[in-house]
Amino acid sequence: MGAVLRAAEGSPHSPHRPNAGRGWWNVLTPESEGVRTLTPNPLHPANRSPATMAELQEVQITEEKPLLPGQTPEAAKTHSVETPYGSVTFTVYGTPKPKRPAILTYHDVGLNYKSCFQPLFQFEDMQEIIQNFVRVHVDAPGMEEGAPVFPLGYQYPSLDQLADMIPCVLQYLNFSTIIGVGVGAGAYILARYALNHPDTVEGLVLINIDPNAKGWMDWAAHKLTGLTSSIPEMILGHLFSQEELSGNSELIQKYRNIITHAPNLDNIELYWNSYNNRRDLNFERGGDITLKCPVMLVVGDQAPHEDAVVECNSKLDPTQTSFLKMADSGGQPQLTQPGKLTEAFKYFLQGMGYMASSCMTRLSRSRTASLTSAASVDGNRSRSRTLSQSSESGTLSSGPPGHTMEVSC
Repeated sequence: MGAVLRAAEGSPHSPHRPNAGRGWWNVLTPESEGVRTLTPNPLHPANRSPATMAELQEVQITEEKPLLPGQTPEAAKTHSVETPYGSVTFTVYGTPKPKRPAILTYHDVGLNYKSCFQPLFQFEDMQEIIQNFVRVHVDAPGMEEGAPVFPLGYQYPSLDQLADMIPCVLQYLNFSTIIGVGVGAGAYILARYALNHPDTVEGLVLINIDPNAKGWMDWAAHKLTGLTSSIPEMILGHLFSQEELSGNSELIQKYRNIITHAPNLDNIELYWNSYNNRRDLNFERGGDITLKCPVMLVVGDQAPHEDAVVECNSKLDPTQTSFLKMADSGGQPQLTQPGKLTEAFKYFLQGMGYMASSCMTRLSRSRTASLTSAASVDGNRSRSRTLSQSSESGTLSSGPPGHTMEVSC
């Protein structure tokens, strides 16, 4: 493999940058895998000059090594950065790719980036995607593993303030654009960020987004529920459908145990309160307040937030929005149907001009797709398309751009 020669910082050939040493991409140590320090031969005449030897002793060569089966391109690197609203922790996988945005994720209430996104990003067919993009997984303050409990009376950031932390993360990493993937509260946060910083967002995948503030009836129902239910049970009702909770599957038992016995449960309650105090995003189709990038809205069939996502879809630009309603996926499609969501994500990226040569996934090879058009009942809504899939062998067809895609799979 080709070798990259790197001169020492401060040398005449140094690739030094003003922010060198701040970001993880600038760290290069002899202990790193694939890095070795070259020590000059003191007997060689060219090395007798003290200045020359001082420079050569810092020269390092980085060799790219082929990945072994199952090996990830880069180990996770976790960072924390101070923002005007407190410290935020995020984990980076992979290395930046030229002329490609980073995939940035934000998790829902009661979860962290691992419990929310690991089943999706560890799915076999997702590996083709993550090898082409660097990933940044943001943990809401106090939600990261091992986070200390905030002191009594701590003022937790609002969802708007959590969105305002993201520029600090991107500045630290020197990333200019992202493709956001958010769930629930995380979807709201990324949508708010995209409204405030549209030039830095190339695309959004918003799962279970509720863009509306709670109304008086919602508040009353929330207060009544709080009198009879614990915080963990209320959060579980936010994450999963009642049918799932009644079925009490292994997945439900796992996440009930995670949330009920979370050592940072007090922090989770603060995040939960911020979510319930969110402001209305005020999306307006054809108005000034809208998402200007490609958007894929995702919700499970009969999930707790199905109506909210359908309403959100009706308010966004139909030429930029895809709507994916996933059957048999419950309240958390990224946990229960990572294969279907991976396939949809791949087509979403291809529609943005990335991974054009990507091969078809196993899921698309094992189904046929029929594309039917239907006129909208509401005159304010544009023409929609419904993509239905069967389990017979065949290929998956995608509709032409410029229409809201309502997909059931």
